[in-house]
Amino acid sequence: MRFSDEFLSELKDRNNILDVISPYVDLRVSGSIARGLCPFHNERTPSFTIYINNQSFYCFGCGVGGNVITFVKNIENIGFTEAVSLLADKCGMALPADGYDDSLAKQKRRLLEANREAARFYNRYLFGPDGKKALDYFLDRGLTVETIRHFGLGYAPDKWDALLRYMKQRGFSESELISADLARKTKNGGTIDVFRNRVMFPIIDLKGSVIAFGGRVLDDSKPKYVNTSDTPVYKKSRGVFALNFAKRGTERTLILCEGYMDVIAYHQAGFTNAVAGLGTAFTQEQAKLLSRYCDEIILSYDNDEAGQRAAGRAIQILSKTTLRVRVARLHGGKDPDEIIKKYGREEMQNILNAAVGNVEFDLQRAKAGFDLTTDYGKVNYLNRSVELLARLNNPIQWDVYASRLSAEVGVTKEAITAQIEKTAKQKRRRESSDGFKKAATFNDDMLNKINPERRQFLYAAKAEETLLSSLIHNPDFYFKIKDKLSEEDFSTELNRRIFKIVAQRIEEQRPVEITYFSEDLSDEELGYLVRLESMHENLGNTIGECLDCIKRMQKEKQDRNTKNPGQMTDEEWASFFKR
Repeated sequence: MRFSDEFLSELKDRNNILDVISPYVDLRVSGSIARGLCPFHNERTPSFTIYINNQSFYCFGCGVGGNVITFVKNIENIGFTEAVSLLADKCGMALPADGYDDSLAKQKRRLLEANREAARFYNRYLFGPDGKKALDYFLDRGLTVETIRHFGLGYAPDKWDALLRYMKQRGFSESELISADLARKTKNGGTIDVFRNRVMFPIIDLKGSVIAFGGRVLDDSKPKYVNTSDTPVYKKSRGVFALNFAKRGTERTLILCEGYMDVIAYHQAGFTNAVAGLGTAFTQEQAKLLSRYCDEIILSYDNDEAGQRAAGRAIQILSKTTLRVRVARLHGGKDPDEIIKKYGREEMQNILNAAVGNVEFDLQRAKAGFDLTTDYGKVNYLNRSVELLARLNNPIQWDVYASRLSAEVGVTKEAITAQIEKTAKQKRRRESSDGFKKAATFNDDMLNKINPERRQFLYAAKAEETLLSSLIHNPDFYFKIKDKLSEEDFSTELNRRIFKIVAQRIEEQRPVEITYFSEDLSDEELGYLVRLESMHENLGNTIGECLDCIKRMQKEKQDRNTKNPGQMTDEEWASFFKR
C-alpha cells in the first residue's frame, strides 16, 4: 500500500523521533543532535546520530539511517506497512484503507467548507446588531469598512454554542467541527464553540481557502489570542498570514510582521506586501515558503524587548536562506499599527527605506545597556561585537565593521580586526573538537558501498551530492537552476534517481523531507539520503554553489566522453584521477 503525503506527514508529526527511539537507545542530546550506541551493530563509541530538526537518524558505524518509520521497521524487523501500522496505533491514528486518499480528500473538503461557512457566520455577525461592539473595536483601531471586508474579519458572539448550532443547521456534524477546531468537547461531555466573544481573523491559504482562524479579545484579558490548532488542513508552522494578498504584488520584497493587526494596518496604508507568522515562533518552513515569492525580507517587529528577541530569532532562520534581510528600526510607536496611525504612510515608508542589514541590527542590540562614555562600556561593547562578527567568517565584512567600530569607540581598526581573527580561530577550533562535529565527518567507504559508481566518478559524485543536499534544504533553488541541469548530467545512477524524485516532488509543490522518500528508496539508500541531507551544515547553500556543481558534473562527463585513456600519457592519466 502506498500512503499519501498527508498521512505520512501527520504520522511523523505525531511520532517524535526522540520519543520513539529513546526506549531502545540511551541518548545524549546536545542542541539539535542526539547520540548513542547504535542498536543495529555492536560498538563502544557512540556513532548513532539523530538529527532532531530533520526527524531523521544515521549511524556512522554501520550506515543504517532513515526516519522514524525506518527505525521501527529495522528495530522490530517488520515490513514498511507494518511499521506504519505500529506507529499509527501508537499515536491513535486510523490506518487508511485502499480508498484512504479519496477519503482524506473528502474530509479536507468538508473541513474547508466548514471553515468557509464559519467565516461567513463571523463576518455576518460582525455587521449585525449583536456585533456592534466588535465592529466599533475595529473602527476604533483605525480600520475602514472596506479593509474589514477585504480581510473577511468577523466576530464570534459571546455565547457558548452559537456557531455550533448554526453549523449543525447547515449539515455539519460535531465531529467535523471538532476536527476543524471550531468546536471542542468539555470535561462533562458537552460540545462548545472554540471562539467566543472575540474579533476574528480568517487565515486564508494561497488557493484562497479559509484554513484557520485567529481570535482576539476585545479588552486586555488573557489569553489575548486564541488560534486554531493544527488540523488536517492547517499547520501553523507552515502558514503565513496575508501571503495570499502579498504574493500578487510585483515587488520582490516582503515585510514580515509579528501580528495580524500590523499586517492589516500596513495593507490599508498601501503596503500590500506585508505578511506575518501564525501564532507561533517564525519557522524554517515559513522562511522557505517566503523565499518562493521574494528576494528580500524587511523585519518589522515590535520595538520592545520581546519583539527584538523575536527579530533576532527570525534573522537566524532567514540567514539559512538566500534571502536578503533588513530590519526596520521602529520609532514613534510600539508597533507599525501605532506608527501608521500617528504619522501616516510617508513616515512608515521612511522607516522601511532606512531599514538596516541584519549585522547592523545585531551590533545595535549589542550596544544596548553599555555606556560608551566609559572605558568599561567600550570594552564590553567591543567584546560583544567581536563575538558577533567572528561568526560571519567573512574578511570583507570584518574590514567594514571594524572600521565603523574604530570610529565609534576610538580603538584602532587593526586591534579590532586582530581580535576578530583570533576569536574566529578559537571558534573554529572549538567546533572541530566538538564530538558531534566529529561524528558528522563522512566516511567515503560507506558512501561508496551504497553508491558503487561513486568510486569510479568520485569528483562528479561529490558535486552531485552537494547539489542534492542543497536542493533538499532549499527547494526554491530548483526553479532557478532547472534550465541548466538535466538527469543526463548525473554520472551515478543512484544520484540521478534521487534527483528525479526530488525534482518531481518540487515541480508538484510537494515536500521533500526524508519522510516522503520511504517508499521510493531502499533502507540503505534512505540512509545515504540522510547523509546527503546532513551535509548542508558544511555547505554554502547558495545558488552559486549549485551552479558550480552543475558545471563540474557537466565537465567531468564531457572529459570522459572526449578523453581516450589509451592515448593518455602517464602524467595525464595520473592527473585525471587526482582531480
